[in-house]
Amino acid sequence: MNIHDTHDDINDDTHANTHDQSPLIQLKGVTKVYGRGDSRVNALDGVDLTIHGGEFVAVMGPSGSGKSTCMNLLGCLDTPTSGSYIFSNVEVNGLSRNQRALLRRHYLGFVFQGFNLLKRTTALENLEVPMIYRKIAKKERRRRALKALAEVGLQGRENHTSGELSGGQQQRVAIARALVTEPLVLLADEPTGNLDSARSREIMELLTNLNRTRKITVVMVTHEKEMAAYAGRTVGFIDGRIESDTRQQGGV
Repeated sequence: MNIHDTHDDINDDTHANTHDQSPLIQLKGVTKVYGRGDSRVNALDGVDLTIHGGEFVAVMGPSGSGKSTCMNLLGCLDTPTSGSYIFSNVEVNGLSRNQRALLRRHYLGFVFQGFNLLKRTTALENLEVPMIYRKIAKKERRRRALKALAEVGLQGRENHTSGELSGGQQQRVAIARALVTEPLVLLADEPTGNLDSARSREIMELLTNLNRTRKITVVMVTHEKEMAAYAGRTVGFIDGRIESDTRQQGGV
């Protein structure tokens, strides 16, 4: 993948990266330090992590363990203090701020605990926002948005605002919004944290199905072992380090 300052310069061969080829994501000796002196905090302390295309990885750990910091680095929302982050054979640390923004915009999708939907706009309009930034034509934006909403089971809800949707439905809209740009990786930060157990299972089944049918790579932060069980692999953080890396046979 070659990431330059315009969309036309992005090499779409990145989408050919599969589970059988070189790793999609690699962290090598990554550290992240906040503060100095007595206030110095080693949020990440020499993290090595490899994720192949098509994996579903759950990231777990107590508060302050480094899992959220790791997610921010993977999402190009922050940069390491030292070490190397390689995304599809590209050294992310060597990219400019604009190039990292392009990587984030074109190859990463985000799902958050709080949904982060625009409150006074419809589900359809929420999905169109990221495509506007990508300068996709209006007709194509609508086609993709309708398709994504149907994929997450929200046919007939296209013109409902957030206030007219349940928590589970809002999270489905958020997932659909992450999918419309056809990212390589879906980064989910506590996607079931604001949902009851029944809605949580529905969202996890949806993410699992997307992973299996679309072959989209999913990296999910969660505190809940029941939710992590849906993933094919669980990575545990303690004190800024990976203390466990376990594979589950096919997840739930």
